[in-house]
Amino acid sequence: MTERSAESSATGRRPSAASSSWPIAPFPAPLPGADTRVAEPDFVPVTRFAVPGRIAVSNRAAALWQTATLTEVRRETPDASTFRFAVPGWAGHLPGQHLMLRLTADDGYTAQRHYSIASPPDDAGHIELTLDHVEGGEVSGWFHSVAKPGDEVEVRGPLSGFFAWPGDRPALLIGAGSGVVPLMSMIRHHRARDLSVPLRLLVSARGPEDLIYAREYGAETTPVFTRRAPKGVPVGRLAASHVAPLLGAEQPPGGWEAYVCGSNAFAEHASRLLVAAGQPVDRIRIERFG
Repeated sequence: MTERSAESSATGRRPSAASSSWPIAPFPAPLPGADTRVAEPDFVPVTRFAVPGRIAVSNRAAALWQTATLTEVRRETPDASTFRFAVPGWAGHLPGQHLMLRLTADDGYTAQRHYSIASPPDDAGHIELTLDHVEGGEVSGWFHSVAKPGDEVEVRGPLSGFFAWPGDRPALLIGAGSGVVPLMSMIRHHRARDLSVPLRLLVSARGPEDLIYAREYGAETTPVFTRRAPKGVPVGRLAASHVAPLLGAEQPPGGWEAYVCGSNAFAEHASRLLVAAGQPVDRIRIERFG
């Protein structure tokens, strides 16, 4: 992810050559029955747990489409890969922000998606996106089956300060599946700057083979496996027993700013666990998809 609203928008007319010099075959038309709702340009979680305030971000650079050149593809899990792009004019972002990506077919048809940014702000001139291969998804399908280094797309951003983490406050991160993508940007930023502010991650996956970024996690991370786990590791859903210690003896002075990202059901479940354990409602930021 995160691909906001999971393959949620297709825009423009049904196709001509890409305005971004897109050098590949056109992607297919939406499949019958595909979800083609237009994604919100500025994501606001619909939940009573959402923090009403936003962190101020500049909208000037976010209004401009820029060419992004694919330079590397890394497999993360059987269903997810990271795509690294060179974007020389990228103005930078805060961990947790997202962008809009646009593909244009030879006949002029365009498709746009919102994706969370996985890379840290200090990765100057580059951005990374980690995408699930969504069944029937025209954009994720193109990335996973057609895209290769040298291909060009267009990006616009960064967008929204709601889910951003400036690195100035203790952060408790909770994600499931590809919901870990914006949280990884925060972890990478924390490491790159050698920040002393406390940071913890609870990440849920079906099994070890489905754990995105598995090679990168350290002592800050506790994985939760819901279907399959290594020998000696319990299997089960994220529970109060995972959350309560972090809001008890392990809670830093001043408390946590909590960031939750995942499916609708997971986001609601994790948020309720946090509130039940004593986390203030106004210090929970939620980003959801699906």
